[in-house]
Amino acid sequence: MKRFAPATERNRAPIAALLGEILPARGTMLEIASGSGEHAVCFSGLFPDLVWQPSDPDPEALASIRAWRSEAGAPNLLDPILLDAAMGEWPIDRADAILCINMVHISPWAATLGLLRGAGRLLAPGAPLYLYGPYRRAGVETAQSNEAFDRSLKARNPEWGLRDLEEVVAAAGREGLALDRVVDMPANNVSVILRRS
Repeated sequence: MKRFAPATERNRAPIAALLGEILPARGTMLEIASGSGEHAVCFSGLFPDLVWQPSDPDPEALASIRAWRSEAGAPNLLDPILLDAAMGEWPIDRADAILCINMVHISPWAATLGLLRGAGRLLAPGAPLYLYGPYRRAGVETAQSNEAFDRSLKARNPEWGLRDLEEVVAAAGREGLALDRVVDMPANNVSVILRRS
């Protein structure tokens, strides 16, 4: 029932360090595309004053999140909700911060647009949307490993693949989200912090 994502063990510490700088002290943290649930368990334990709401569109992922949640017993980790970022209606109407790790490149562009639209609708002014993953960036050479990853993603699904960060930021701007900063992370990934304007 429980899924394991090897990248989670490698990236959770650097992500957590950055989240400590940008997350509010209290409130509801909505995680989009929670996957296995390992990040939700880790971060809800590290930030006990935040209510952590995991979500995913995949019923098998929801089962994995529930299994991890049951084992962890964290009182601030809520039961996961079925949420497809691309859909117009979400089963939640507000969040104090939104987190999305490794979804933008492993989903159709419509999911990213839906994520940005939802964040623009749910977040209060100044509240963060945190994105993590590999991106193409103007003026920055894309690592060969990321180029190979992009090819493998597109072979699995032509609608998947690395996105141009500038295109994501432009789409975010149309939803009332402004780029705060981009932080280089391990393994040729970046953290992208957007804030509701």
